[in-house]
Amino acid sequence: MLNLMRKNAGTWLIKILLGAIVLVFVFWGVGSFRDRGAGLVASVNGDPIMVEEYNETYNRLVEQMKQRYGNRLNDEMLKMLQVKKQTVDQLIEKRLLLTEAKRLNFQISDEELSSAIKAIPAFMDNGNFDNRRYRAVLAQNRLTPESFEVKQREFILMDKVRSLVSDSIKVSDAEIEDSYQWKNSQIKIDYVLFDPSLINDIRLSEEEIKAYFDAHKDTYKTEPKRKAAYLQFTPEMYHSKVSLADSEIKEYFEANPGEFDTPKTIEASHILIKVDQGAANADLIEKAREKALQVLKMAKGGKDFAELAKQYSDDPGGKNGGHLGTFKRSDMVEAFGEKAFSMNPGEISDPVRTQFGWHIIKVEKVNEAATLTFEQARPKIIKKLTDEKAKNMANEDAFATYNVALNAETLSKVADTLKQKLITTEPFGRNGPTGVKNPAKLGAIAFELSPNAISDIIDSGDAYYILQVVEDIPETIPEFTRVADRVRADVTKEKQDEQALKDARQCLSDLKSGKLLKESAGKKGVKTGSTDFFKRSDRIPDIGYEREMSSAAFGLSSEKKYADEPIKGQKGYYVIAFKGKKAADSAGLADEKGQITETLTNQKQRRIFEDLLTSLRNSGKIVIENGYL
Repeated sequence: MLNLMRKNAGTWLIKILLGAIVLVFVFWGVGSFRDRGAGLVASVNGDPIMVEEYNETYNRLVEQMKQRYGNRLNDEMLKMLQVKKQTVDQLIEKRLLLTEAKRLNFQISDEELSSAIKAIPAFMDNGNFDNRRYRAVLAQNRLTPESFEVKQREFILMDKVRSLVSDSIKVSDAEIEDSYQWKNSQIKIDYVLFDPSLINDIRLSEEEIKAYFDAHKDTYKTEPKRKAAYLQFTPEMYHSKVSLADSEIKEYFEANPGEFDTPKTIEASHILIKVDQGAANADLIEKAREKALQVLKMAKGGKDFAELAKQYSDDPGGKNGGHLGTFKRSDMVEAFGEKAFSMNPGEISDPVRTQFGWHIIKVEKVNEAATLTFEQARPKIIKKLTDEKAKNMANEDAFATYNVALNAETLSKVADTLKQKLITTEPFGRNGPTGVKNPAKLGAIAFELSPNAISDIIDSGDAYYILQVVEDIPETIPEFTRVADRVRADVTKEKQDEQALKDARQCLSDLKSGKLLKESAGKKGVKTGSTDFFKRSDRIPDIGYEREMSSAAFGLSSEKKYADEPIKGQKGYYVIAFKGKKAADSAGLADEKGQITETLTNQKQRRIFEDLLTSLRNSGKIVIENGYL
């Protein structure tokens, strides 16, 4: 176990650990429960889970979600994501695993703990463990070495339990073969498409439309709106007030030399002959190289490189002639970048091998590295410094105005007092008012404010605002006459859909009773067709990406020729019929065997570990206090 952390850097356990280090371990922010005081949250086999530990875990989860969802995260989302339940579940699972580790008499030696901690990258400097860095990182996260080391012992113990039940998992050759066939076998189908939009004989009465409206009034509610007044402080308003001394400009130039360096770039195109990542079959690799050499011969023989890319390149960009645009050396994988940046304009390379396959590179233009002189850089520096100073001035004015607004009833009085321009919006929804920077942010804040309340300073990124809600316009159900055309369209669409499904079911019934496909699909606007062979993950030829249809198609065979029901797709309802199936070519198994083995092993390990947790939960005594789920 001395190298546990290093070996298992990708496991769920270490990800949690590193997340706890990189993130703020104790985040006193949104949703904090610190005001509850000390108390019991739950107990597992008599082992208590206290509020302090609950707060720690809850706030860490919230911080992770804030990083994932940004400003969209609110109390409603926290409830929807069941963060309180996630917190309790994590803590219960931790207790169960630690109890199991104790039952199994697992121990962690000081040497094992030390090796694990020294292997954590967050504590390293130039690849070596740094004790000062270790203590500094812990201090930033409000942890002492003693408390952190207690947690590490727990992490390692839990991982030992996980390893005990999962590391012995094996995947048989038969399982690998089945998975390979499942992934790569192909099928083709006949189909009939019933497109609702092509049904144009729907007749509706006014009574029918009105009845639909009465039954679905909530659907036609207007969105709630707000009207606001605001003061704005944009950098553009202060540009004319900014003055810069020549010494400032010169000082900035001298202090930031790297900012005026332009690295070498090239403009190039390529043709890719793909070889799957991790391919170990030498014959397949050589076959791809030979194909690349054939294409290279045509390119050097005068054939248009862009046309060759369109015809032969396996890269999606081949459709655009293989053009890669302008890029730095570091933008490309090492072998590609090294070769491309050694070439001259007009040159075409021999095949270059990367993890993606064989590349033929054509360099079109070379832009050498350059450094701007002071005079060349001067306009850029002036603009940057002016923008910075103008934004600072806007910020200062916003704060000065806000201090006045603290004691004011309305922003209009503030604007009159300070001789500022007050802007009143038109009614707007949650997307925010027009004419402002970052309207969504202002809209969100406006809907959080009470009517007539004045906001704090709103930083939109490019400007500052102080906003007051002057009118709250609630959602309403409009008069029928205002939305009659919309209701008519909705009823028509619903009737078209119903008729298309009815026709599709009749077609399927006819086919199952022995009628031919063309006989049962003779209606106007109904499309029939046959696909080529496709895999489960492929786009269905002539149809597109339809996961439900693909799944149903692979359930068909010569014994079960038709799906049980018409399938709803993006274009309408499909009736599908089996046409043919072929097994995957076993020659490709060698290239995919490693990846399939890893995937199946991980799936088995997760399943067995989840079974262990379920068993421990069922056999343990778990009590959860009210209010924590």
